Amino acid sequence: MSAVAEAPFDAAAGNRLAKRNALVLAVGQALAGGNATVVTATGGILGAMLAPDKSLATLPVSIMIVGTWFGTLPVGFLVRRFGRRTAYQIGAVVGCIAGLIGYAAVIEGSFAIYLAATFCAGLYHASHLSYRFAAADTASSDFKGKAVSWVLAGGLLAAFLGPQLVILTKDLMPPYLFAASYLAQAAVALCALLVLALVRAPGQAAPRAAGPGRSLGEIARQPRFVVAVTCGVASYALMNLMMTSAPLAMVDCGHSVGDATLGIQWHVLAMYAPSFVTGALVARFGAIPIVAAGLALLAASAAVGFAGITVAHFWTALVLLGVGWNFAFVGATTMVIECYRPEERTKVQAFNDFLIFGTMAVGSFASGAMLAHFGWYLVNLVMLPVVAVAGAMLAWLAARERPRFA
Repeated sequence: MSAVAEAPFDAAAGNRLAKRNALVLAVGQALAGGNATVVTATGGILGAMLAPDKSLATLPVSIMIVGTWFGTLPVGFLVRRFGRRTAYQIGAVVGCIAGLIGYAAVIEGSFAIYLAATFCAGLYHASHLSYRFAAADTASSDFKGKAVSWVLAGGLLAAFLGPQLVILTKDLMPPYLFAASYLAQAAVALCALLVLALVRAPGQAAPRAAGPGRSLGEIARQPRFVVAVTCGVASYALMNLMMTSAPLAMVDCGHSVGDATLGIQWHVLAMYAPSFVTGALVARFGAIPIVAAGLALLAASAAVGFAGITVAHFWTALVLLGVGWNFAFVGATTMVIECYRPEERTKVQAFNDFLIFGTMAVGSFASGAMLAHFGWYLVNLVMLPVVAVAGAMLAWLAARERPRFA
């Protein structure tokens, strides 16, 4: 790292670096998010085509979540050992490999090779999910929520990039549906590799000098951390459950692949467009009310899913799902950031994502069988008790902390 990166930062200088990194990482988020969206939009359809049993149709996306889970702790190690820039560039290389393996899987018609591709895509996903923490590393307490939100706003471009990659390339290599889409995925990851060279992170000397910090057990016992992780798990797991199932459910209901892909585009747009204001809302009202609003929107998404199976119903449910995820996840991430000291950041960030995606990995395996045997309605039904539990814990934390801020 440069001498500038090693120098001590006051709040103003830290915020300037946070803003710079947020802009760079927002572009990286857009490119990496486009990669993940390609898998999300095509995984269920290719799974149904390649899998020996239709109940395994959503397994490729579930394997991507497993890859994300497996990648969280190694990403934390790479960040500590080599710094954020190098760690994130390694992730982009893995993203390139994922696209090339995906192309080979489609050409060979191999379900096993396709699972390997989505696993690698999950490793890349683990890398770019930690971008949100990188911008917050040097930010003042008032700017942390905004820094997280700015990075996630980069996903707005991913809302267009990923689905349009699929729509424009899906038929370019007949008879191999989606083969060219995975070559395009590899090319986009290569572009991200170049963009990430612009990341500038603070030196690691200061955190090391401060000592190793508290143990993970001590940090994890904080009520605010427990509730933040629970809400993060709930928002991401429910979003993944419905997003994974929706394209295949739409095709099963007689809608076109184009409609299903556009539904994912609207969903990803709704996931990231609110990021332009979510950080400001967190700064204005606090993280807990924003998480609560997000959980309410997730419940509303399930209600729309119950109401019908027209294109309008699917798209509306996916839009509500995206906005709800944004509010709940940005708020929960901000709550996690408030639970650790600078010298504890990398291990706590990796541990938080490990918990979130470990839970998602376990739950996502049920989505294919759930959709195949019980239908779209059950997918929506299971969302409600999860939202209720997360909401009850959030209400408990708000009541517990209210005297502190009175």
